[in-house]
Formats: sequence, structure tokens, C-alpha cells
Amino acid sequence: MSTNHHRVGECRMSTSRVSGFYKLSPQERLKLVADARLLSEEEKQILSGDTPFPLKSANAMIENAVGVMSIPLGIATNFKINGVDRFVTMATEEASVVAAASNAARTAYELGGFFTSLSGSIMRGQIQVIDLPDPYGAMARIYENKQGILDRCNAKDPTLVSLGGGAIDVEVHVIERAKEPMLVIHLLVDTRDAMGANAVNTMAEAVAPYIEEVTGGRVVLRIISNLADRRLVRARAVFSAEELGGAEIVRNIIRAYEFAECDPYRATTHNKGIMNGISAVVLATGNDTRAVESGAHAYASVSGRYRSLTRWEINKDGNLVGTIELPMAVGIVGGATKSHPTASMSLKVMDIQNAEELAGTIAAVGLAQNLAAMRALAAEGIQKGHMALHARNLAVMAGAKDDQIDEVVKQAILAKDVRYDRILELTKQLQAGVANEN
Repeated sequence: MSTNHHRVGECRMSTSRVSGFYKLSPQERLKLVADARLLSEEEKQILSGDTPFPLKSANAMIENAVGVMSIPLGIATNFKINGVDRFVTMATEEASVVAAASNAARTAYELGGFFTSLSGSIMRGQIQVIDLPDPYGAMARIYENKQGILDRCNAKDPTLVSLGGGAIDVEVHVIERAKEPMLVIHLLVDTRDAMGANAVNTMAEAVAPYIEEVTGGRVVLRIISNLADRRLVRARAVFSAEELGGAEIVRNIIRAYEFAECDPYRATTHNKGIMNGISAVVLATGNDTRAVESGAHAYASVSGRYRSLTRWEINKDGNLVGTIELPMAVGIVGGATKSHPTASMSLKVMDIQNAEELAGTIAAVGLAQNLAAMRALAAEGIQKGHMALHARNLAVMAGAKDDQIDEVVKQAILAKDVRYDRILELTKQLQAGVANEN
């Protein structure tokens, strides 16, 4: 195995492999990452939360704002994506997610890491037209006037057009399953490095009067679709069978995957594990978690049956090969990605230059997260690692001081009892002992 990864205590690095990263204090981790990405003192304070997100900014983002809720921001290590090492920022409240992604990425690192691709940056805007006596005739008229539709759309966003994006095509569908036939026009818009909801919705609303003029019908809905099937991200990686624990563990992982492929009850939890990683990166970068999640679950169902978003195989060397494919409507411009300073810092920490790199990174994390969950299920069970980390939350709830948490957790794990009442008892015992010593 290569030994080019960095040891604890080194400051600068060109690799995401950091032995003992989890053993560092939060301040030491921040310093290590900040040095690697050349963050200023001001940027470090934003990332650490020492410079809080102001209420006035929150009030500008949502209505009726009264405060700000903080979510832990972690760094996943060991990710090499298309030959580039990246620290990956993950915002999540769930224990074990960051560690699981990091550990899974480690088993792929020496075999090349992750390789990704994006089908494009096309989003769909839907325009619903009703009250049509001749829906198929209206469809033909829309196609005859396609250029006029595109021109009106692009006139609403000359900046996007100047960047090489904009409305590029039109699809028309007659839907006959409703009470009365309706026409649904799809505007295909290249949104480039933006997620694109605002641009697409603005275009759809602007062109609606012209659509009514052409079709003779009445436009009702004008809205983006989050089933971004023209914006598919794909990731693949080879994971070392030896690092995973051997051939039997690999076979069990394949069996776990096959279970998810065949059974929607299992597939739902299987895909939820994938989204643990994906949503954490989406949230950390200020993107729309609901849009990504709804698109992913819809895509898992396009065959008519809810299935796994990942595929798993064993290659000729006996190693595990994983692939993932799903819609990924994320951007690096617009929305909270720019207005929220922590989101901007997350992009800088990951060294993301465009939306394609962000989508690929997110997909790689989803694939790693899926492997980590199946590896745990196929071996010691999901609860061993999860509960060990969850015990820290319980210790805090029980009132353990900062310098007591590790000891409380250690004793609970040794006793194989991480219930809250047991941790509360251990905390009281430890604090009573400290009081007696004083």
C-alpha cells in the first residue's frame, strides 16, 4: 500500500488521506484543512461558527425568521475523485455518516478512487395547457413555433445565454389519462453552473401568454421539474476486497444489494443510506436537499418498480465494483450557495470549480455511503459503530462535561450498554467520583 498520505501533525497536504484525522481536536482539524486550502482567518471563523450567521441574513432568506439552527459540519477524508484529492464537507446531525463515508473512500483510494461523469446541465420547465379541442393539433403548432418560444425564453435571461446556456429545445406531450386531455410543454434549459430553478420558472412564466396564443388553450401550471433526467451524474469505484474484510464480506455485500434490487421495503432503506451522504454534501453547499432527494427517489422508480440507485459487482480480481446513477440538480452560483458564507466556504474547502465537479463529488459520497452501510450490515451489524458514536450525543444529554464524555462513552461501550439511562448513571458516578476527589 502506498504511504504517501499525511500523518497527524503535518499542516500542508496534497492528498485527502490523513491518518488519525478523527483523533484530532476540532481546532486541529480546522487548522489542518484551513492550511491545506489556504483559508484566511476570517474564513476559518466562518467555517468554525465563531462568526455566526446573522439573523438579518436569515430574515432575508426566509419569512418570519426568529433565529438560526446550527448543524454540525464535518470533513470526510480519503476521497480521490477523477484523480483529484478532495476534502468533502458534510452537514448532518446523524452520527457515523462522516466516518462511514471516509472509511469507505479509503478502501477505494489505492485502486484509483472515484471516477465520475455528468450527462449535461439540462433542466426541464413544464407548462400545462388545458381547454384544448385539438390537443394534437396544438402540439403540432407548438413545434412549428418552437423558435419563437425559445427566443422569448432566452430574452428573459441574457446572462445565462452569454455563458453558453439558455433554452435549447422544446418537447411536447399530450396527456390523455386526465379527465380531459391536456398538453404539457417541456422547456429544456441549459442552466450551466446554476441549479436553475429561478431561471427555468421565470422562462416558463414569461412564455405562457405566447403558448396560449399558439395553442388556443389556457395555461395553468408553469414550474420546473425536479426529475432532472437530462442532468444525470454517474460515479464508479473499485473497492479492495482485502480492505473490506475478505471474499465472504464481499459476497455478503452483493447479497445485500440484490435484496434491495428485489424488494422495495429494503430498497427504501438502502437508498436512504445513500441519501445520508448525498444530502449532507448538498446541504453543506447551500443547495436544495428536497429537490435532489425527490429527483433521486423518482429516478429509482422510473422502471415502474422502486429499486436501488447503485449497482454492485465483483471484478476478475475479486474486488468490489460499485456504480451509481441519479439526477443531480445542484449549482455553485445563485441561491444559498452564494448568500450563505458557510456554503461558500464548503465549496472552497472542496476546491469545487463548477457544478459538474460538485455533482460528481456528491455522487461519489453517495456511493461510498452505500458501501459503508452494506459493509456494516454484512459484517458486525449497523448498530456497533453507529451506537458508539450515538453514545457521545447521549453523554452530552446526560450532562457529561467535555473532559468526561470520552470516559463515559468508553465505559458504556465496554459494558455493551449505550442506553440513555445507563449513560446517565455512568455520568453521575463519574461526576460523584470527581466531587469526592475535590
